[in-house]
Amino acid sequence: MKVLISGASGLIGSALSARLQIDRNEVVRLVRYPPQGEGEVFWNPMSGSIDAIGMEGMDAVVHLAGENIAGGRWTEKRKQRFRESRVGGTQLLCSALAQLAVPPRVLVCASAIGYYGHCGDRLLNEEDGAGEGFLAGLVRDWEGATEVLAEKRIR
Repeated sequence: MKVLISGASGLIGSALSARLQIDRNEVVRLVRYPPQGEGEVFWNPMSGSIDAIGMEGMDAVVHLAGENIAGGRWTEKRKQRFRESRVGGTQLLCSALAQLAVPPRVLVCASAIGYYGHCGDRLLNEEDGAGEGFLAGLVRDWEGATEVLAEKRIR
C-alpha cells in the first residue's frame, strides 16, 4: 500500500512511518522544504502551495500536521497559527485530494480531544457533542474541512 503522510517528522508521524515501512508499505511524506527524492512531496499550508501531481497514486493519506500547541503561551497570534495550520492545511490537502484523477480510498485525519471542551471528570464518548471555547471550535472547523471529500467517496 502507498501511504501519504503529513506531519511525518512529528512524534506520531515518525512512529507511524517506521511501522508502515516495517510492514512493507511505501511511505511518501508531505514536506515543507524542497523534496529530496521520490519519497517526498512538497506542500506549504501557510502559503497554500501543494504539489497535487505528486499525490497521485496514493492508496491512503494520513494527515497529522499542525502547529505545535505545547510550544508556549496561547497568544492570539499563536491561536491564529493553530487555526491556519489545522483548518487551512486540511482544506488545502482535501481540496487537492478531491481533484486527483484517482483519489486515495481513505483519509485518516488527526483531531483532538479538545473537541469536547472542558468537561471535568465527566466520562465522554463519540456520541457526545462539541464543547465550547477556542479549542472545541477549532477542532469542529478542522474536522469540517474534510467534508469536500464526501462527494468524492473518500472515507
